[in-house]
Amino acid sequence: MNKAELVETVAKKTGVSKVQAQKTVDATFQAIQLALKKGGEVRLVGFGTFMVSKRSATTGRNPRTGATIKIPARKQPKFRAGKELKKAVNK
Repeated sequence: MNKAELVETVAKKTGVSKVQAQKTVDATFQAIQLALKKGGEVRLVGFGTFMVSKRSATTGRNPRTGATIKIPARKQPKFRAGKELKKAVNK
């Protein structure tokens, strides 16, 4: 399912127009993104948790030249599925 299909499904399930469903989906994604950007997490009980994990700086190798390179520290968004989502997927 892509974003357009998600919007269409939300519109059908809620009985609102596709335009309104698009705004709702966009607002939801923006709210999650903003919370993660601030370093928080978003818990949706039964669905899962969006969080940010920190990756420390490491060294790696350029596969072409074999030269050692520094890989900077960074933050990475993660999602951990909730109990109900896991149960629904495995039915």
